Amino acid sequence: MMETSAVVAPRAIIPYEDLRRRLPEMRHTYARAEPYPHLVIDDFLDPQVLGAALAEFPDLQSQEWIHYAHVNERKFGTIDRLSFGPVLGQVVDTLNADPFVSWLSDLTGIEALMADGSLEGGGLHQSERGGFLNVHADFTVHPHHRDWQRRVNVLVYLNAGWLEAYGGHLELWDRAMKGCVKKILPVFNRAVIFSTDRESFHGHPEPLQCPVGTTRKSIALYYFTKETGKPFVRSTEYRARPGDGVKRVWIRLDNLVLRAYDRTKRALGIDDRFASAVLKRLSGRRSKSSN
Repeated sequence: MMETSAVVAPRAIIPYEDLRRRLPEMRHTYARAEPYPHLVIDDFLDPQVLGAALAEFPDLQSQEWIHYAHVNERKFGTIDRLSFGPVLGQVVDTLNADPFVSWLSDLTGIEALMADGSLEGGGLHQSERGGFLNVHADFTVHPHHRDWQRRVNVLVYLNAGWLEAYGGHLELWDRAMKGCVKKILPVFNRAVIFSTDRESFHGHPEPLQCPVGTTRKSIALYYFTKETGKPFVRSTEYRARPGDGVKRVWIRLDNLVLRAYDRTKRALGIDDRFASAVLKRLSGRRSKSSN
C-alpha cells in the first residue's frame, strides 16, 4: 500500500492571491496572444510542492505508462490517478478543483468550464531522448461524453535543469500551418494555458536531444464545457509542416488510422489503457513466435 504524507493546503500549492491580483493583466495578454489565446506563467506553483511532486513522478519502468508510439508521436502517458504519489496526486486534484477551474474561466472568458476527473488523454506525460509529438489540433469532444466540448488545455512542466539544447519546445503554429509563431521551452514550474479548437495547432515535433536517462515531463489537464447541442466531433488532427516532404503522406495515413481508432473507442467505451494492454500483449506474442 502506498504511504501517505501530510496534506498540503491548496492555497500553498497555487498562489491564488498573486493570480487574482494579476488577473486583469493576464486576461488581456491571453485574449490578444497569437496565434490563438494562450498564456505562459513561470513559477506557477509552489516550487517545493512541485519538487516533491517531481520526486514522485513514475520512472519509465513503471507499469502504469501507456506507450504512444506511431508515426505522429513517441511518448508515454498515464491517466491512472490512483497510482500517483500523494503530492503529485494532490497537485492534479487541486488543478481540477473548483477554485482553480473558476479562476480559469475568469482568465479565458469561457463560462462554466468543467474539469475531467478521468484525465482522458491527459494526466502525466513523459518522453525520452528521440521522443516527439507532431503538430496537431486536439480532439474536439470528450471520448465518453458526447456533449462535452474541449475548450482549454493546461500544461505544467516538471523539467528541472532543462537546457535549450535539449529541445522539446512547445510550438504554437498559425491556423494555416504556414509557420511556427511561438516556441516555449518546457522548464520546471512553467505552465502554458491555451484555448483549444479545430485549428489550435501545437506540438513538439523535433526529436528530443536530452541526454539518455533524462526525460521531458509534464502534467496535462483538459477542461470542457457541456453543450446543449451536439458539438462537432473530430479526433486529434495531425498536420505536416512546410518542408516535411514525403513525411506528409505518412502523417495523413496515420490520421486515418487514428480516426478509425477514435470511432471504435467512442462506440465501445474503451480507453487508451485497454488499447495499450492489447498492443503489449500482441507485441509479446510476436516476440515469442519469432524466437
